[in-house]
Amino acid sequence: MSHAIASRHSLSTGTIDAYISSSYQIPVLTLEEERSLAERLRDHGDMEAARRLVLSHLRFVIRIARGYLGYGLPLPDLIQEGTVGLMKAVRRFEPDVGVRLVSFAVHWIRAEIHEYILRNWRIVKVATTKAQRKLFFNLRSSKKRLGWFTKQEVDQVAADLGVKPETVLEMESRLSSHDAAFDGYEDDDDDSPSAPSTYLPDIRMEPASLLEREDAESYERKRLMAAVASLDERSKTILKERWLSEKKQTLHDLAQQFGVSAERIRQIEKNAMKKLRVQLEL
Repeated sequence: MSHAIASRHSLSTGTIDAYISSSYQIPVLTLEEERSLAERLRDHGDMEAARRLVLSHLRFVIRIARGYLGYGLPLPDLIQEGTVGLMKAVRRFEPDVGVRLVSFAVHWIRAEIHEYILRNWRIVKVATTKAQRKLFFNLRSSKKRLGWFTKQEVDQVAADLGVKPETVLEMESRLSSHDAAFDGYEDDDDDSPSAPSTYLPDIRMEPASLLEREDAESYERKRLMAAVASLDERSKTILKERWLSEKKQTLHDLAQQFGVSAERIRQIEKNAMKKLRVQLEL
C-alpha cells in the first residue's frame, strides 16, 4: 500500500494486517453525514470532506479486493487499485441522485481492480474484446474440475455467459498457457526456444513511427482547440480555471466570480464538457 496515501490518511503502514485493522476501525458514515460531506466536496472542493468519504469506505474496498485473490496478485496492490477506483467515485458522486456512495462506488472499485489484473496477470494480454473480458472473470469459477473442458461443458459455459463456444475455447487456451520471459532465462540452453527479445523489433523510435505519432498528437490538439473555441466565453473560462490552471479554482470560487450559485457553475461545466465530447466524437 502506498506509504504516501496511508500516512496522509493516518492509517498504519506496518503490515497489511495492521492497515486492514485500522481501516475497519474507521466509523461508517450515516446517510446525513455522507450527504453533507458530498455536498461540501461538490460545492466547495473541500478536500477534507473527500478524505473522510474515502476513509469511511476503505472497508468496502478491502472486502471487494479479497474476492480477487484467486488471480495470484498481492492483496496490498489489489486494495491500492480499488482505492484509486474509490477516489474516482468520490469525485464523481452526486448526492442529489438519492443513492448511497457505496452503491455508486462498487463499479469504480471493481473497474480499477479489473484493469490492474488484466495488465499484470499475463505479460501478453489475455482479454482484448468485451466478450473475452467477460470470460476472463467468469471462466475460472465456471470450471468444476481440473483439465480441459468437454464439449458439453464448453457449450454450457457459452450459454451461461452469452458467448460463442469458440470464444470459450480460445480463452481456456490462453488461461492454460504459461508466461515467457522477454529476455529468456539464465539457465536456457541452446535447444531452448528463442527469447522474444531476439526476434521482436522495437519500432517506437523509427522515423515513420515518430512522424505518425507526432501527426496524430498534433491532429488531436487541433481538434481539442477547435472544440474549446466553439464554447462561449464563460464556459471557456470555467473549464480553464477548473481543469487547465496550475491553481485550480473551486465551484465556490467561480460562483463568486460570476455572481451565480455553485450549482449553476457545476451545470455550466457539465454542459461544456458534454459539448466538447460531442465535438471530439464527430
